[in-house]
Amino acid sequence: MADGPALALQAALVATLKADAGVTAIVAGRVYDEPPQNVVFPYIRIGVLVLEPFRTDAKVAWTVTFGIEAHSRPVSGRVVATRAAQAVIAALDEQPFSVPGFDLAWNQFITSTTSRAGDGESYIATAAFEAVLDA
Repeated sequence: MADGPALALQAALVATLKADAGVTAIVAGRVYDEPPQNVVFPYIRIGVLVLEPFRTDAKVAWTVTFGIEAHSRPVSGRVVATRAAQAVIAALDEQPFSVPGFDLAWNQFITSTTSRAGDGESYIATAAFEAVLDA
């Protein structure tokens, strides 16, 4: 069974970000849908994915709102997290990439936030996007 739009997009995002020189310069290929238990900082994680049907004339499509999280720890945690999020935005905003089984109509950056994580040590910068996928 082929992946649906959310899982196909998730896999495409991991592959696209791992292949981007700007992102890998900061996180060295540590891009995950789910990070390992003893993850090395900094790293990128695919965050929330919200899938909604997008009604068109005789076409099946979906709007996907999603977040990409950049996780970092001191010495320069906020700076590194923010730079990683900026690299993610540069790699994805209005950039074409392949989503197997679907056509990416567009992918646009919406907003970004940076804050201290619940552990009191880490920072998380989240970049939010909206994509439209056609079947």
